[in-house]
Amino acid sequence: MKRKRKTLRTLAISFLAAALLVGPAQAAESGIRVGSYKGNTLEVGERSLLMIGPAGAEYTVSSSNPEAVAIERVLTYWVAVAKAEGTAEITVTDEAGISGSLTLTVGSATKGTAEPAFKEVLDLSANMDIRMEMVRFINEVRRENGIAELPMDESLMNAAQDVSSQCVKEHRPYDHMALIRYGWPHGGLYNLTVFTAYGCPDIARQAIIYWIESPEHYATMLLEEASHVGTGVTFKNGKAYCYMVVGDPTGHNPYE
Repeated sequence: MKRKRKTLRTLAISFLAAALLVGPAQAAESGIRVGSYKGNTLEVGERSLLMIGPAGAEYTVSSSNPEAVAIERVLTYWVAVAKAEGTAEITVTDEAGISGSLTLTVGSATKGTAEPAFKEVLDLSANMDIRMEMVRFINEVRRENGIAELPMDESLMNAAQDVSSQCVKEHRPYDHMALIRYGWPHGGLYNLTVFTAYGCPDIARQAIIYWIESPEHYATMLLEEASHVGTGVTFKNGKAYCYMVVGDPTGHNPYE
């Protein structure tokens, strides 16, 4: 059993290295999945990352009503921008002509709603490009092992970024309490790695490789009961503090 797990980790590391040279492998799936990071209902002025799968393919994205929801490309990702009240169908098409769609509804911005104090001091969208890359690599490892990809969840993404912003090198009860604060009512498992960021050309890939090389962290990435994933990255004093959390709807949070 130990020899088999070591072989799986070796294959996964090789797969990630090859992905940087020839591009990420595409999953053999018949359709395109489209999701919105902030949900299907947005307020005027909000921006929401589009979660598109299978990962690694080249897509074109369009809006049926750009006056209500405009589409922008940021690096390798697509973002829905809520412009005005209304409804828009977002269509995603790959190079083979296969399409998937998502309907977004924009309402008026809520006035006078105070954000919780713990959100005011944190930039929960910080380093989102690196965090999205981490999600992509996590799902590539899962696909290589025959396990379903994990969509992002806003609660888990926010909790992971909060935890990473603490810049600590060990897990604490704080990690699990963050899940509750940000609205994830179930159990979850965290991975943590801290390393020198200077001279590291690919922070996301390096974090995943460290987790692959650790049996416990590798098992967290491959948790079959997990339904969603979140990632966090914070830079401080030349170090990268990288977190990931998989949400387990079958598990119980002991701090609930």
